[in-house]
Amino acid sequence: MKKFKKLTAFALTAAMAFSMAACGSDSGSTSDGTTAAGGNDTSANTEASTSGSESKLPKHEGSEPRTIRIGTWYDIYYDSTNTDIHDDPSVSDEELAQMMFDNLKRVEEKYNVRIEYVNLTYDGIQESINTSVLAGKPDCDIYLTEPAFGIPAVANGYATDLSKVLPADADILTNQNYLTTININGFDGTYFMLPVGGESIPGSSYVLSFNKKMLDDAGLENPNALYERGEWTWDKWREYLMKLTKDSDGDGVTDVYGFGSRYDWLFEYLNMSNGTAVASNQTENLSSKEVGETLDFIYNMYNVDHVARPWNEEDWNDNQNSYINGEVACWFSQAWIVDSNKDADAGLEEIWVPMPIGPSGNKETNARKNAASGAAYFIPQGVEDPYLVYMVFQEYKDYYGEDFEQRDYVNDWWHNNALTEDNYNVMYYCGEKTGIDLWNAMGVDYQFPLLLKGEQTAAQFQETNKQLVQTALDNMFK
Repeated sequence: MKKFKKLTAFALTAAMAFSMAACGSDSGSTSDGTTAAGGNDTSANTEASTSGSESKLPKHEGSEPRTIRIGTWYDIYYDSTNTDIHDDPSVSDEELAQMMFDNLKRVEEKYNVRIEYVNLTYDGIQESINTSVLAGKPDCDIYLTEPAFGIPAVANGYATDLSKVLPADADILTNQNYLTTININGFDGTYFMLPVGGESIPGSSYVLSFNKKMLDDAGLENPNALYERGEWTWDKWREYLMKLTKDSDGDGVTDVYGFGSRYDWLFEYLNMSNGTAVASNQTENLSSKEVGETLDFIYNMYNVDHVARPWNEEDWNDNQNSYINGEVACWFSQAWIVDSNKDADAGLEEIWVPMPIGPSGNKETNARKNAASGAAYFIPQGVEDPYLVYMVFQEYKDYYGEDFEQRDYVNDWWHNNALTEDNYNVMYYCGEKTGIDLWNAMGVDYQFPLLLKGEQTAAQFQETNKQLVQTALDNMFK
């Protein structure tokens, strides 16, 4: 099995510490927001554990296996419905896949359970949490969430505090060799579960991508070299976008734009590169000078410099995928985007780069990935025997059999879909420095097309939306 650099997921825990005023349970946590191991309810079943706990293990005692349902919004392999590793149509590392498949069967037999993934869709998983959990009858034993809507679930009391249902020596409360968590300042307890492994760093790590041929044709230097020299700034990016925007056939109409992608990623990553965020605590920051600089830059891209492909309100995906047909020279990319479009853009050479540094930003301190768009699991309130559910999940994710070198292995899929090792290293670098901004997770309808079409200025956008953000934060953390 080919092994690349060993990575760690533990940085994610510290980076996702979220400064909030106290509004949780009193399960016993330290003043810096890290979960304390003491004070737990250890009345759950006990027997010696092979995966990080010395307490007794639970087991389903029924004559028929209990089904542990895990709600997701995309297909994940492997579960009880699969009979062969090739049930995963994208399997590439058969050795790794077989390890995961064999471990599934081992865990099911050990605990007398069946593990089943349920694809509820992205909207459906949020609806299920907000309806079935609220009613006291969760549809699933575990939910996969983005922290952006998982954190509100915690705030609303929908998630089980693991520190109250697990023995004090449970792995997630102590060593975190198998599962780590998201510690949220102001929320006592342990709610989220994240499998430990190398993939958590490049995961959800978006980068700027350039069409290499267009860069070369324009005689422009690789932006990574500028970044290394501290010269990759918003002003320099603007110069690049203006040089890459052109009328190729001379008919007086622009047919190649410097930039084209999703405005939510543009807004989010420009804010991070400018050292700011809209909603990283209980007070809105949309009205700040730094966010105003971001909004001004976006306004100018679309309405003054005309270097951004006009926004298509009728087809969201058209905006992101316009790079495939050579309509834009720069866009946002990620391994999953390349994988999704691998047939359409075969042969396209991409250069991935970090975001340029904004006027109020700092290369050393800027966040480079919004951890609120990552993924974390939680056990909802109302689930029968959450200790059993936790142990099944922990051992199910321990397919590497306590081989921590294997745990930290990053499989070939990430490297292949980054296209080059340089691109992969950029994605990994961007994933190392995380922050949290819940701006897009609170149900606020910002009406961004008004800004993109020049119908609102940056200042008007701030004035229109600042109270909406503050009200949403008040409701989220009341």
